[in-house]
Amino acid sequence: MANKHTIILMQTSQNKATRTFMDYGSISQAMDGICGLYERKLRELNPAIRNMSYDIGDLYNFIDGLADMSALVYDHSIQAYLPYDRQWIKQRTLRHLQKLAH
Repeated sequence: MANKHTIILMQTSQNKATRTFMDYGSISQAMDGICGLYERKLRELNPAIRNMSYDIGDLYNFIDGLADMSALVYDHSIQAYLPYDRQWIKQRTLRHLQKLAH
C-alpha cells in the first residue's frame, strides 16, 4: 500500500461550505496528515499546554465528530481511485501509529 496517492475528503460540520480535501503521496502520509490535523486542533483548543498527549480513542472521537470523512486511494492495477470509509481510516491510523511506536 506504499506510494499510493491518497485523497482525504472531509467535511468538518453540517455546513457544506466546510467540505475540503487533502492529498498525499501515500496512505502513510495521509494518516500522518490526519493525526496532524487533530494535533493542530488540540493546540488550538489548549494554547497554554506545551506538551500534549492523546490516545487512539481521542483520535477516533475527533474523526467521528466530523460531519464526514472518507479516503480515495489510487490503485495502479485498475488505474482508478478506490473509496474507503471512516472506519477504514480509523483502522489505518491505528496501524500507522502502532508502526511508529515500534
